[in-house]
Amino acid sequence: NNYIHKKMKRISTLVIILAAAVMTVFGQTPADWAKLEKSVNFYVANDLGRNGYYDQKPIAELMGRMAETVGIECVAAPGDVHHFEGVRSTQDPLWMTNYELIYSHPELMLDWFPTCGNHEYRGNTQAVLDYSGVSARWNMPAKYYTKVLEDDGVTVRLVFIDTTPLIDKYRKDTEKYPDAGKEDMDKQLAWLDQTLAQANEDWVIVLGHHPVYAYTDKSDKERADMQKRLNPILLKHKNVAMYICGHIHNFQHIRKPGTDIDYVVNTSGSLSRENVQPVDGTQFCSGVSGFSLVCADKQTLSLHLIDKDGKVVYTVNHTK
Repeated sequence: NNYIHKKMKRISTLVIILAAAVMTVFGQTPADWAKLEKSVNFYVANDLGRNGYYDQKPIAELMGRMAETVGIECVAAPGDVHHFEGVRSTQDPLWMTNYELIYSHPELMLDWFPTCGNHEYRGNTQAVLDYSGVSARWNMPAKYYTKVLEDDGVTVRLVFIDTTPLIDKYRKDTEKYPDAGKEDMDKQLAWLDQTLAQANEDWVIVLGHHPVYAYTDKSDKERADMQKRLNPILLKHKNVAMYICGHIHNFQHIRKPGTDIDYVVNTSGSLSRENVQPVDGTQFCSGVSGFSLVCADKQTLSLHLIDKDGKVVYTVNHTK
């Protein structure tokens, strides 16, 4: 009997250890996620399309499960939904293997607001726009556009910009990025200036594919062009709370001294780059894959960086 008792005790201990391990693997619980919810909630997911491989499918499933608990309004998708050569048409099979069959959870059947990344610019960017006429949830009225989310009297303006044409590297490479040089850069920047000048919502967030500031081994010229062309407009308008981008495939939060803007790099929803280090102004960085959940009420705009196990690894809080 004593032997059986000891054996059962060891088994019980093992069960507890295994249960704890499972909780660690799966990160936070739906009860934890529910505490994050505010009046307006939405996802940011980018650098996705790898035919479901690497972490893409598990992260897509996680996004769906979390949306069962947190009532999200939409998914903002700032670029590179399609690796590697963009799409050729609205009937390209990549629409199925990169997007439709991956983000198939019922809770993800809501508005997706995408922009083009550099990989979309390697294909047919007009097809990315035209897919809005094929899919009820793909909402991309133009290369750059703005949307207002509103719930419980809280308003959040999302300003989606088209960053690839703002960078000389892409404009000049007409063979690899045939559509980039055709875009009127000055027209877009004038539109952004006017849009931000007129915005009077509780929160204003600008989203584009390329970073203004980030640690990366990519060419410094990319960020120099963004700092020269985009950043002066962001800094001019004191209502801009955050600039959210992708492209680098890891999480980074940068706050420059003397400014009120949170510069956030959202990681890849499929394959991350683990090599990331602090730069001037870095508040946090991590090489994990995942997505972001943005939650807003009247007083606080919270951006939760969520890893592939559903754990909040860091939160950017922007307060009034």
